[in-house]
Amino acid sequence: MTADAFLLYGTRAVEADPVRLRAGALTADFANGNLRTIRHGGIEVLRAIAYIVRDRDWGTYEPALTDLVIDQGSDTFTVSYSASCVGPEGSRLDFRATIEGSADGQLVFDVSALPESDFETNRCGFCILHPIAGLAGSQVTVEHTDGSMVETKLPDLIDPWQPFKDLRAITHEVRPGVTAECRMEGDVFEMEDQRNWSDASYKTYVRPLALPWPYILPAGEMLRQTVSLRVSGDGKVPAAAATAEPIRVELGEAGPALPDIGVIIYPDEGETALANLPTLSALGPQQLMFHYDPTRGHGLDALQSYARLAAAYPAKTTLECVVSCVGDLDAELSGVAGMVRQAGLKLSAIAVSPSVDRQSTPPGSAWPECPPLEDIYSAARRAFPDIRLGGGMFSYFTELNRKRVPAGQLDFVTHCTCPIVHAADDLSVMQSLEALPFITASTRAIFGPTPYRIGPSTIAMRQNPYGGATKANLQGQRIAMADRDPRHAGQFGAAWTIGYAARVAPAGLEMLTLCSFTGPFGVLAASGEPVGEDEPRPIFQSVQGLCQLAGFRHVAARTSDETRVLTLAARSASGKTVMWLANLTASEMTVDISGFERRHLVMTPYAITRIG
Repeated sequence: MTADAFLLYGTRAVEADPVRLRAGALTADFANGNLRTIRHGGIEVLRAIAYIVRDRDWGTYEPALTDLVIDQGSDTFTVSYSASCVGPEGSRLDFRATIEGSADGQLVFDVSALPESDFETNRCGFCILHPIAGLAGSQVTVEHTDGSMVETKLPDLIDPWQPFKDLRAITHEVRPGVTAECRMEGDVFEMEDQRNWSDASYKTYVRPLALPWPYILPAGEMLRQTVSLRVSGDGKVPAAAATAEPIRVELGEAGPALPDIGVIIYPDEGETALANLPTLSALGPQQLMFHYDPTRGHGLDALQSYARLAAAYPAKTTLECVVSCVGDLDAELSGVAGMVRQAGLKLSAIAVSPSVDRQSTPPGSAWPECPPLEDIYSAARRAFPDIRLGGGMFSYFTELNRKRVPAGQLDFVTHCTCPIVHAADDLSVMQSLEALPFITASTRAIFGPTPYRIGPSTIAMRQNPYGGATKANLQGQRIAMADRDPRHAGQFGAAWTIGYAARVAPAGLEMLTLCSFTGPFGVLAASGEPVGEDEPRPIFQSVQGLCQLAGFRHVAARTSDETRVLTLAARSASGKTVMWLANLTASEMTVDISGFERRHLVMTPYAITRIG
């Protein structure tokens, strides 16, 4: 593997290129046994059809494929393979898959699975992803399992629950005169709005969440499912777009101020931050967020470490405080306040959230016992009367959307995101940026003008709301729900960070946190990374650039292809316009930047560039 790949991804492992399948106007990319980017006439019809097997913590098995045969004809394609998943204590699930596509717009994906022994799973079967670009809020026809047909719409604002249940088929318009029907057979399917988790899709999946999980697939009992796509109609196939043209940048009007940039500090990282104080000063965050969780053993030592750092680096400070909610709330929170005073920690704000809310409550599940949020916030206000109070979720927008906090008691609301909850391939992680404007719009629809913070949001998952733990990733792989992700240390992470800030900038956030200072989520490298230990990772430049723009007016900006290049533009008080560009792809991109100091800019893979 080349050194360049290591610099890009933070790992020497590179994803294999997908196999492009073609049948007339129908195309699909075959990768790891599944289909991605299913298009008709160049328009994305489905984002994916995937056969997924998940473990009891919602982790995804990576099945080993054998007997793979791909036959690409002149106007048809066929794929067949065998695969197996090996679970705990040697349990095993084998399955056989066939995929057929034809020039008349027909695509069939069929899987028969046979457990060799009893096999425990949270989900086993197809997931079908409809894209959100051009489809959010659009008209669809839903066929239910009883044969009834309903004309309805896909959600525009993010639906906290399942928009459609008991699904047999869903049909949408691809372009005028052309429709796509996706039909699911072999089990009961329902749809969830995956934008909750910052996935850029609506997901139709097998087995309703209201049924118990995990569940057992009995040994020797065959399980067969089929997904059929039918694209039909008389609409004209659009001419192929010219791919060689430079990507154009268009600037609009000035909008809200760009947010303060925060850095989260964990109890074991304070002293390292102090030892690297010049680097922290060079990074320049406006806010330090201190994570504090008494249920994990955090106490006075952690608060004293934070106090030393806060004294050495003058910035606003927020305590991210987990509340156990066991016993008297006033006693618990006044106890925290007393230790904060004893430690000499000067706080600008505190955000509180119940410990039980770190775990998600899926549809159909009983809500865990928890005091009313109104009581928790009232106790926090009594304990910390002189600083700003925030609430929301220390997990993801999903949980905030399902358990909506009483914002009238709060000075700000907050949540995080993570792009590897469901998938961890490069394309899915970058596509997750498409969902962020829907998340901010949905939050604003719920909470109105209440000051709004996001983060810490990183590629890696800091805690798993959907299972017992995050997935260990010591080998630096691309793993869903992993506690660390190698791409955070590569140029990929730097591009994702600029792209993230660009997507949320119109929302007028008060604060945005996209990293810690050290550790797996940090801007400083560990040993064995593309840069030397304790040297700045590529993400350092991204975060530093965002820190420098805090308080500038956001300038509406877009590119002619935001799946490949995103831009963040801002205007200073003196009227100077600054623009950051991020190449979201592994290919070289040419960008037309007319109006700045030069006309064309050639961007290398995952490059970030400041203009102005």
